[in-house]
Amino acid sequence: MCFCVFRTAYDVTLNDDSWSQDVFDIVSGNTSVSWERLDAGTVLSHSFELEAKTRTVFYGAPAVITFRVPTKAALQEAYSTPILPLDVLADRPPEKKFDWRLLAKYGSLVSVISIVVLFVYLVSTPSKSSASKASKKKR
Repeated sequence: MCFCVFRTAYDVTLNDDSWSQDVFDIVSGNTSVSWERLDAGTVLSHSFELEAKTRTVFYGAPAVITFRVPTKAALQEAYSTPILPLDVLADRPPEKKFDWRLLAKYGSLVSVISIVVLFVYLVSTPSKSSASKASKKKR
């Protein structure tokens, strides 16, 4: 997780505890971290490693960031960008890919039919030069 501070903030706490202990084990790091003071323009990053226990689709909540700014007495609260649902070890339905067996089975038939249709179209459609000759004969 990465966030940028635009003014000096005090008593900053990042809490990312939406990771269910039924689904995940924390391998390394902490889901919460705090800083006494962060100066304007500071860019921070925080990470931790999780290990999945079960197969599931997980919907995580955004991390909560609390902080104080000198111009306001009340504790301020902000949220991180929410993550998309995670397919944790989930069995995904197979993607429908192009079936080469259909091409092998029906490819030659489609080719023959296409050639016959093209031939019939060419024979039945008069050419432009013969159409212009026919209009000259009528005059």
